[in-house]
Amino acid sequence: MLYIDFHKRLTALVLLLGSSSVLATSPVEPGGEYEQALELTPNLENGKKSYMMCTICHRPEGWGREDGMFPQIAGQLASVTIKQLADIRARNRDNPTMRPFTSARLLGGVQEIADVAAYIENLPMNPRNGVGSGNDLARGETIYEKECTECHGAQGEGDREDHIPSIQGQHYRYLMRQFEWIRHGKRRNVDPKMVKQIKRFTGRDVMAVMDYTSRFKLPAEKVATPGWQNPDYPKYARQPMPHTPYTPRYRRPVPPPRPASGMY
Repeated sequence: MLYIDFHKRLTALVLLLGSSSVLATSPVEPGGEYEQALELTPNLENGKKSYMMCTICHRPEGWGREDGMFPQIAGQLASVTIKQLADIRARNRDNPTMRPFTSARLLGGVQEIADVAAYIENLPMNPRNGVGSGNDLARGETIYEKECTECHGAQGEGDREDHIPSIQGQHYRYLMRQFEWIRHGKRRNVDPKMVKQIKRFTGRDVMAVMDYTSRFKLPAEKVATPGWQNPDYPKYARQPMPHTPYTPRYRRPVPPPRPASGMY
């Protein structure tokens, strides 16, 4: 019932916000808003006001959900958030849920993009993000060091200059879902070299490297204390969010049960 009620309210809000004046905006020139926002000096106070709209799904802390429905966005490099927001607005990334919330009418202009991205980067991160089973970490480490370090960094710290996302502290199930989407062409704004590179990964490879990635140790200065609540939103009603478990496409084969003695 909670799941239905949540999605009814979210759908109603999207429909309300998604009037023709919001959704029928013309495509933005690729790269235009991204480059403009990077040149601006962010205003964190204004970023706090802009982020209020984001709390509908991402909550005040920006910690996401272990089931992969929402990512941990707290602590994400501002250049990465700017790139993703600009890409959604320019129709370079498909995200129907976020699309109305990123519209100029609701979010604002380029300054607001810079402001909210800086605010998100300054949020302390969840010290207990979701991880995988831990059964194949050695394989995951080998794959990560060979295939992922060059771009994402040795500890998943990302690259601010090249807007490569930090994947430290990200939930395992979200990593799995995004990997599948990238692999099958649902994330159109991803580097084509990465799409080609990961095509050869087996199911075991994917689970192992995503599990390994989800366990990177966060820098001490970026970690919140357990149970931390964002003081910028003291009146926010933190009701439990519905649980929608994500089942990865990749599963280890389960051997058939051994027949009982005397069955044959």
